[in-house]
Amino acid sequence: MEGLKLTFFFSSLFLIFIITFGADTINKTQSIADGETLVSSGGSFEMGFFSPGGSKYRYVGIWYRKISAKNVVWVANRDTPLADTSGSLNLTEPGILILLNSTNNIVWSTNASSLSRNPVAQLLDSGNLVVRDADDNNPDHYFWQGFDYPSDTLLPGMKLGLNLTSGLERHLTAWRSWDDPGRSEFTFRCDHRGYPQLILSNGSVDLFSSGLWNGHRFTGTPHLKENSIYSFGLIMKGDEIYYSYQLRSPVISRVFLSQNGVLQRNTWIDRTQEWSPYLTSPADECDWFKLCGPYGSCNNENIPVCRCLIKFVPKNQRIWDSGDWSDGCDRRVPIKVMDCRSKVGFLKYSGYKLPDTRNSWYDRNMSLSQCKEQCLNNCSCMAYSNLDLRNGGSGCLLWFDELVDMREVSENGQDIYIRMASSELDGQGGFNDKKRNIVIVIFALLIGLLLLGMSLKLELRKRKNSQLKMEGSIMLSTRQGYTDKTEKDDLELPSFELAILASATNNFSFNNKLGEGGFGPVYKGMLEGGQDIAVKRLSKYSSQGFDEFKNEVICIAKLQHRNLVKLLGCCIQGEEKMLIYEYLPNKSLDYFIFDQLQSRQLDWSRRFNIINGIARGVLYLHQDSTLRIIHRDLKTSNILLDSEMNPKISDFGMARSFRGNETEANTNRVVGTHGYMSPEYAVDGLFSVKSDVFSFGVLMLETISGKRNRGFFHPDHHLNLLGHAWSLFKEDRSMEIIDEPLKESCYLSEVIRSIHVGLLCVQRSPDDWPNMSAVMLMLGSDGVLPEPKQPVFFTERNLLNTISMSSKDALASANEITITLLSAR
Repeated sequence: MEGLKLTFFFSSLFLIFIITFGADTINKTQSIADGETLVSSGGSFEMGFFSPGGSKYRYVGIWYRKISAKNVVWVANRDTPLADTSGSLNLTEPGILILLNSTNNIVWSTNASSLSRNPVAQLLDSGNLVVRDADDNNPDHYFWQGFDYPSDTLLPGMKLGLNLTSGLERHLTAWRSWDDPGRSEFTFRCDHRGYPQLILSNGSVDLFSSGLWNGHRFTGTPHLKENSIYSFGLIMKGDEIYYSYQLRSPVISRVFLSQNGVLQRNTWIDRTQEWSPYLTSPADECDWFKLCGPYGSCNNENIPVCRCLIKFVPKNQRIWDSGDWSDGCDRRVPIKVMDCRSKVGFLKYSGYKLPDTRNSWYDRNMSLSQCKEQCLNNCSCMAYSNLDLRNGGSGCLLWFDELVDMREVSENGQDIYIRMASSELDGQGGFNDKKRNIVIVIFALLIGLLLLGMSLKLELRKRKNSQLKMEGSIMLSTRQGYTDKTEKDDLELPSFELAILASATNNFSFNNKLGEGGFGPVYKGMLEGGQDIAVKRLSKYSSQGFDEFKNEVICIAKLQHRNLVKLLGCCIQGEEKMLIYEYLPNKSLDYFIFDQLQSRQLDWSRRFNIINGIARGVLYLHQDSTLRIIHRDLKTSNILLDSEMNPKISDFGMARSFRGNETEANTNRVVGTHGYMSPEYAVDGLFSVKSDVFSFGVLMLETISGKRNRGFFHPDHHLNLLGHAWSLFKEDRSMEIIDEPLKESCYLSEVIRSIHVGLLCVQRSPDDWPNMSAVMLMLGSDGVLPEPKQPVFFTERNLLNTISMSSKDALASANEITITLLSAR
């Protein structure tokens, strides 16, 4: 240790000498101590230790060197500050930067995956801190770079977006305050669900959307135009989706997210020695996300600013007149489900910011006419538009949900074509007088043929009804290794008519929509007898939807257990394929435990009942059902709660069934959710009943702590929830992980035992995991438990690296972070 301290001492002296002459690099024999700085090659940026505002804490940051205002643009240890001025930044031989405190403990480090015997850390004149191999002749080859981990500032050349291969997502996070550079709830990121757009959020609440990129500009920022200061754009190439900008003139300009959640672009003015605001978002009232609700449009020149689109009316006139526009508008003439293709057309709306694109689909090569045809043939499609306005317009963008976040744009607005009843089209795609006369003549000519062919028509109708009845019973035979005769028997379910389901769900109204996953949307309905149901409707654009449809029926059609969601029937009619379930009124488990207010409704007795109920359901699937079922996607959002808060396991679209004595299998298609997937499954595609045990262990710890495993943050370390729970357990401090609302209602010994059982389920080796019968026994008894070993996927970073290296075909879908098969668009 003394030798190490001497090395740091002499290295620091040597570094001071180099910095005096403007050095921009450090190597493995050097370090930066508090009070010393590293200067970029061109002198534009400087890196060192600083204390923001009136704070006494010390941070390592990068700031502009040539301007009088010391604006920090990047912070290394923003959530792990140093308590004094004894820190030092060092470069280790493998090529990892580490920040040491006064006791030589590491408080921050980089995560370079490559190793080098001659590493060098360099501050580039772009403001990018990089680590590379000094012997590598390629100056752009980095092991690690600070630009991959932005703070609150987007510098020229930085990327704001996602690498689809590595899973690395770059986004801005505002400082908590002028005195605290720690991560706040305000974020600005490139959202890649549907067609990419830039979203400003406060936690889970979206504040502003840029609108889509149309090749020239973002439709939601018409004031952001081509200019002589900087170029900008959304880049979608290979495995990357990101926003970036480059300076065109020798000015200092930066984009940053302020502590109060406002995105700003400022330009430095030498004459006045101050920053001059160039652009701000949100800039006006109409910039606020979804201000006018579905099918509402905002215009700052109107009083009030919100109005319904033409041919639309407020959903609730009284509430709308009061100034609350969040409910939005409905079509003046509704579209009937049975007429969704034949008696509809599209009405053109010009000069608008296009709606939120997170429930959209796109194709870059379609023409506008092909786009219209694609939308017309899908009853769930609400609107379409050109994707790219360059070269006269090209590409296709379809919306599959209510249209929100629209505003009138005086210049640089865009056209959108919205699905309407034919009677509302005024000749724009509906039946005008000329078309109507042609139809009458043709009808008169054909009436005779129709009468003569009546008998044939009746016969065809009988055959069609017979076929629908046969499809409705879902004649699913062999699949996934079914060979026994009894397993080939048809799995019959009650069949529901489409018209009955349409009536029950108010024509699949958005107000009846409960949610949406990879399969498609789910709607609440009520049958004529008063029975509440949940209708899962297969989306035409679901990449794996029909496979999951058949799989769900095969797995649970004949399963009956109080802790499994009951499948009531199905509907197969034309292109429509639906599953009908019992309706559970209390949503899903994640709705309660991860919400600070809702979590208070679940005291310890209810949570312990939920944990035991889930365990009983999984045990039934593994041991007591006709087929051995492995769920493969156990997570809090797939645990539904009935009126008495009893848990029911749902969503068997990814489940697999085994015969007799089969216990494990292998797959090339890894499905599941980051944070819940077991190691042997995520890495090697090997799954077994133990895969569900691991997911159950994660679910237990989340239920007890009220924290998510994925994305868990603690100011004192970089561990995920599993690592945090295990560290507290080793120190006999497990009670610190208990969710705050539980502390007054829990039986401490019961909670500590449950944490112990949860840790046994997530140990590094699957051989150490208990089976579900053992889990039930441990939860229901007071016997001595074995000591848990260190969890697998000890940190969030380890999980992401493992997945990116071993499952390169996997991509996160919009259903939380569920892995599905990657398909090009």
